[in-house]
Amino acid sequence: MPHHTSLIAMLVFGFVLAFALGALAHRLRLSPLVGYLLAGVLAGPFTPGFVGDAEIAPQLAEIGVILLMFGVGLHFSLRDLMSVKNIAIPGAVAQIAVATLLGWGLAEMMGWSHIQGIVFGFSLATASTVVLLRAMEERRLLDTRRGKIAVGWLIVEDLACVVALVLIPALAGALAGAEAVGAGAVLKALALTFGKVAAFVAFMLVVGRKAIPWVLERVAGTGSRELFTLAVLAIAMGVAFGSAELFGVSFALGAFFAGMLLNESEFSHQAAQDSLPMRDAFAVLFFVSVGMLFDPNILVQHPWQVLATTLIIVFGKSAAAYAIVRAFGHPNATALTISTSLAQIGEFAFIIAGLGLTLGILPKDGHSLVLAGALISIMLNPILFMVLDRWMARENARVAANAPPEPEVVPMDIAGHAIIVGYGRVGSQLAKLLHERGVPLVVIEDDADLVEQARAYGLPVVRGNAANKRVLQEAAPERAKLAVFAIPQALEAGETIERLKALNPRITVLARAHSEAQVKHLLAHGADAAVLAERELAYSLAEMVMATPPYRPARTAV
Repeated sequence: MPHHTSLIAMLVFGFVLAFALGALAHRLRLSPLVGYLLAGVLAGPFTPGFVGDAEIAPQLAEIGVILLMFGVGLHFSLRDLMSVKNIAIPGAVAQIAVATLLGWGLAEMMGWSHIQGIVFGFSLATASTVVLLRAMEERRLLDTRRGKIAVGWLIVEDLACVVALVLIPALAGALAGAEAVGAGAVLKALALTFGKVAAFVAFMLVVGRKAIPWVLERVAGTGSRELFTLAVLAIAMGVAFGSAELFGVSFALGAFFAGMLLNESEFSHQAAQDSLPMRDAFAVLFFVSVGMLFDPNILVQHPWQVLATTLIIVFGKSAAAYAIVRAFGHPNATALTISTSLAQIGEFAFIIAGLGLTLGILPKDGHSLVLAGALISIMLNPILFMVLDRWMARENARVAANAPPEPEVVPMDIAGHAIIVGYGRVGSQLAKLLHERGVPLVVIEDDADLVEQARAYGLPVVRGNAANKRVLQEAAPERAKLAVFAIPQALEAGETIERLKALNPRITVLARAHSEAQVKHLLAHGADAAVLAERELAYSLAEMVMATPPYRPARTAV
């Protein structure tokens, strides 16, 4: 294959294989992540057929991590991060220490050196950003206390990996018995690393806090949607790359801070919407790239070592995290959620293991074991969450049966209400007008800030995406009289309308569109009427024009 087509081939085969196997996994009632990982195995060098570019794939995956962390930062303020520092910092440090010791012990049993054991153990200690955030988003936990602790824990792990990436080369010579490195050199390297991170944080808080919202506000003022979307991507990618080049911190950490500071801007909601499609697409490529690195032969050559590595990741880390969270007085549900979300390893594991392999302080089998543990743990993580979801559902049902009734988000006896899907600029105005006229309402919104605004106004709100069947059912659609889709995504709205009509064929559905094609799509999927925004705006402006001189009709004398 010509060299200049490797990027195109990687994108085409990556997306096509991921789609086909992801759809198959969904059909088999498995997580689509399993399909994405298997797509990577098929595209890897260890299976026949197409072989993807092993250098390009991880870089494409890194873009997905950057955009994902940027999106998390858009919904995670510095105040939220500091609110969980008392559990996230000591918890992450203790859990990393336990996982490293377990990996070190396994390495000792395999006859490896101490430095090999330390690098191997540390590679098993940190969780995957993409996997953890995907699991939290699917369960609408990011804006909960549990979600904030998990994300804060993840940030501390990223910082620990940044420190490790600086210290491992400095320590490699001394611990491997090569060039001696004194304690002074180690302390100097550590101080330099913390100094770079502190300088980056200070720069972002002093300069970035003002510059990023200011730039986005000026671009939004141009009225160009293309420029606005480009500005969002430029901020996310530019800050992530600049943080790595200038301050030596990770791409993920830089993108997280960019989103967190942009969260203070009034355009944060629009920024999150514009970055969502690319974020999802490149997140898929992350899983494909993980699968490409996996050599299935390791399962045959070293089955017991693979099993032991997997047990350390899935159970050893989880048990440590569970014990730590419980020791800090948090409830059982919080401890189980955090321990389950951390029961996998990902992108930093590959970086640490790859660095160890390059420096000659981790054997090739160790690198393969890390990849095998990552692949297996990522595949098992959705299953663990399914088990946890079912256990929590039974536990919540038991508690609810024995506890006095609590106020519901949506009143159990609500009927004849209107469902407003989307509480953005259009949906919020519509909801306020209907609320003032005494129409009972239920709002469905997936943005945490908009949810808080709607609840502050006194409206019952279901947090989540209306396309999710569980979210839609929480709005009691079978008893509703009307539904209004105020979201701009007409294609997504069409599928949800069809599902809504199946639940309640008598409900009247109105929707918002931005083209004639979207109007046809919405009507074809069951909408009773679709409002073409531009046309209605033109009608309103025409009425205003005709009501002003000299176009206003002259009054006739009676």
